[in-house]
Amino acid sequence: MQRRSTLKVLLAGLLAGASLIAHAEGVKELSPPQPTLPAGQIEVIEFFSYGCPHCSNFEPLLVKWRAQQKPDVVVKKVPVSFGRAEWAALGRLYITLSALGQADNLTPAVFEAVHKDRIRLEDEKVRNDWLAKKGVDVKKFNDTWRSFSVDAQYKRAEQMSVSYKVMSVPNLVVAGKYLVEGGDPAGLSTVDGLIAKVRAGK
Repeated sequence: MQRRSTLKVLLAGLLAGASLIAHAEGVKELSPPQPTLPAGQIEVIEFFSYGCPHCSNFEPLLVKWRAQQKPDVVVKKVPVSFGRAEWAALGRLYITLSALGQADNLTPAVFEAVHKDRIRLEDEKVRNDWLAKKGVDVKKFNDTWRSFSVDAQYKRAEQMSVSYKVMSVPNLVVAGKYLVEGGDPAGLSTVDGLIAKVRAGK
C-alpha cells in the first residue's frame, strides 16, 4: 500500500469533517457517509495513482472483478496525488484520457510505461511522444488537458481524497460509506460482501 507522506494533507483530511469508524477487519466506515449514486445503483470508487506500483499490480484483478459485476454496480476510478507533483500530473493524465474516452483502453499501457519502461509521463514532451505512438491525437489531448472541465475534475478528485479520508492507495469505497484497503483478492472479496449488504438494504 502506498502511504501519504505529508502532514499537510493529513491535517487537511482531519479538518474535512468526516471521520473513520472501525467496522470490521479491513473495513472502515465513513462518518458521515459521502454522497453517492441514486437508489438502485451501488457505487464502488477506486482511489489510485498511475504512480503507485501496488495500483499497477491491482489493476488486472480489478478489471476482471469489474467484468463480473451486476449492472447495478458502477465502478469509478479517482486519481490522487498526496501532494506529489508527478502524481498530480499522472492524475490529470487519467482525467484527460477519461474525457477523451480512452482511459479504459490505455490504462494498462500507462501502468506498463510508468513501472516497467520507466517512462516519465509527467513530463509533457515525453508524454506527447508516448501518446503519439499510442495513436492519440496529441493536440486534442493537450487542449483537453488544459480545459476548464479537466481542471475542475482534478480539483474535485483531490478534494474527494480528503473528504473520503484516503490515506493509502489502492483504496475502494463502497456506496460512499465503507472504505476497504485494496490491492489483493481479499479486499475484493470484502467489497463483494459489502455490495451484498448494500443491495439487501442492511
